[in-house]
Amino acid sequence: MASMPFIQILTMEELWHLIKDFLFGKFNRQLLVFLFFLALSGAFWLLLALNETSEMEFRIPVKLIGVPDKVVITDGIDDTATVTIRDKGFTLFAYSYGNRLHPVRFKFLTYANSKTGRGQIPLSEVQKQIYLQLYGSSKISSLKVDRLDFYFNNGLSAMRTVKLDCEILSSESYYLARYRFKPDKIKIYASQHLLDSISYLSTERIVLANFNDTVVRNVRLKPIRGVKMIPQAVRVVLYPDILTEYSIDVPVKPVNMPADKILRTFPGRIPVRFVVGASLVRSVRAEDFMIVADYDDIMRHPSDSKCNLYLKAAPHNISHVRLDINKVDYLIEQK
Repeated sequence: MASMPFIQILTMEELWHLIKDFLFGKFNRQLLVFLFFLALSGAFWLLLALNETSEMEFRIPVKLIGVPDKVVITDGIDDTATVTIRDKGFTLFAYSYGNRLHPVRFKFLTYANSKTGRGQIPLSEVQKQIYLQLYGSSKISSLKVDRLDFYFNNGLSAMRTVKLDCEILSSESYYLARYRFKPDKIKIYASQHLLDSISYLSTERIVLANFNDTVVRNVRLKPIRGVKMIPQAVRVVLYPDILTEYSIDVPVKPVNMPADKILRTFPGRIPVRFVVGASLVRSVRAEDFMIVADYDDIMRHPSDSKCNLYLKAAPHNISHVRLDINKVDYLIEQK
């Protein structure tokens, strides 16, 4: 049977002697002296540093208060002021950790102009309110607020549709066939002048690479100064389609013909080649195109044995449209 290891239980007095011998041994005593003077010099350096004049940057909230219930802020002020304060290190330390700096507040009715639907808070007013919170020895070196003007109305609103701003960086085999928004209409609040001038809202630009499958994105709407949008972002679903080359025979139509003459071309139907989405091939008809032979053009070049053909119309949802032949034989007959 294996013997149990012997465990010696020390009394508190014995434990204290062990700790004392360890701490006050020759080597450890020197280490303690070194650490003491290191801490002392660090404290002395900190006192000197805090007594020096320096600068520190603070971020102070800016708030617009007292907005009437019937008023809608369509474009608000920046909610933060960045201020650089110059003073002794002790004072800057107090600002950082002493809960000395509070938000600056401005009453809506003091700065709002009901005739223009706009208001502006002077930067000097922000500086004045911040100075009221500072010690007398402190100075403001710089003060930055991105925007201190705001727009409002008394609830004027309208619904507007959304348009897509998109750039496709895919291969030539695919294109954006269609897209769908949710929601497809956005409620906007603005002045009557702005409501009348805005016919639609645009999304921020979407860039798609290798676009060969359905894409779902949450995209923000482009902001408009003085306009509040609800919501400010939409969900968009983008559907790709594969491109294919297709050909269709289209009859030639004579134009500018005298009433007593007939123009016949050989051949009378011309193949038109184009690129279209695979899902749209069946919707493309010969009636959607117009190929013309111009009698006036023929008369300007009577010695030519062939007449020129011109493509005058084509569906908007196809691309790279071209005629298989641009000149054909013709015959002008008398009725």
